[in-house]
Amino acid sequence: MRLNELISELDDLEPDEKLQWLVEFADQLPEVSAEKRAEPFPESCRVQECQTPVHLWVEARDGKIHLQADVPAKSPTVRGLVALVVCGLDGEPVSAALALPDDMVAHVGLASVLGMTRQQGFRGVISRIKRELQLAHP
Repeated sequence: MRLNELISELDDLEPDEKLQWLVEFADQLPEVSAEKRAEPFPESCRVQECQTPVHLWVEARDGKIHLQADVPAKSPTVRGLVALVVCGLDGEPVSAALALPDDMVAHVGLASVLGMTRQQGFRGVISRIKRELQLAHP
């Protein structure tokens, strides 16, 4: 399911319902590959802006974005936010990720229900994706 489709699911929901949707969607985050699980996650993959330990791998191959992320199950809201982007963007053109608004929280209407720490962390996730892709495709 693509990111625009996922966001449109959120459009008709009240803010509290959006938060519940995210918590439920957290289960959709795919596990990282066995290759990545075989080694300790490198500190360079840690999204520093997140209080929750979010590890994110961003790759671009043949003009498509490939994302993997690890977020603890005990942090379902953050996991849901990350799942939204990973499930919505994986396999999409790099240009789709580069076009994301920097403040996705406001874009999906969650600013009123997420604290500043989570908002800042999610901005860090979006920023990391865009930065890695810009380095790969200057």
